Amino acid sequence: MSSQNYNPVPLLALRDIIIFPQMVVPLFVGREKSVRALEEAERQKKPIMLAAQRDAKTHHPGPDDIFQVGTLGDIMQMMKLADGTVKVLVEGKKRARIERYLETDNYFLVDVKELTENAELSAEVKGLIRSVTSSFETYVKLGKKISPEMIHQIHAIEDPFRLADAVIVHLNIKLEEKQEILETDDATERLEKIYGHMKSEIEILQVEKRIRTRVKKQM
Repeated sequence: MSSQNYNPVPLLALRDIIIFPQMVVPLFVGREKSVRALEEAERQKKPIMLAAQRDAKTHHPGPDDIFQVGTLGDIMQMMKLADGTVKVLVEGKKRARIERYLETDNYFLVDVKELTENAELSAEVKGLIRSVTSSFETYVKLGKKISPEMIHQIHAIEDPFRLADAVIVHLNIKLEEKQEILETDDATERLEKIYGHMKSEIEILQVEKRIRTRVKKQM
């Protein structure tokens, strides 16, 4: 996907989900504008911009209701269901920013700019990669249902951005926090944020585990 030749692209406004690069997600799309955007992307063989709404309850979002940073994705499969909704499988490819809206009536059409990722493998970044990977293992051992293959895959990742994108999907954090991580261009900062979130998740899981053990003993 080179950064020159696909502007403008249709935009799909997402509710309650942030899609990161490498993520493959099934979506059920019912809003007319969104269905049109998908059909246009499919028809023009173009990627689709996947950006989240600031508030999931907004039924007819305008440009101001949608985050500027999102992910360019490819449509892998699309199927129209009997009730008119569309089931679509999308794969996140590259982080991008919406530069301007060209069409907002029938569907959203936007110009986007791909975001560059500055990933120098400094000693600090390497240390963070190691910390994030080992915390992820602890996190999984505490009861997150994640396949062993996935853990192997995460261990094999050496690129800080790919690691961040692979781990974030499994974290139980708020939409705004995920959006903030998606918007972070700096590798160190991004991994630090993820490491912090993971640490607090692990603490909560450990407390829950202690409570369960205590309750079992009392019974």
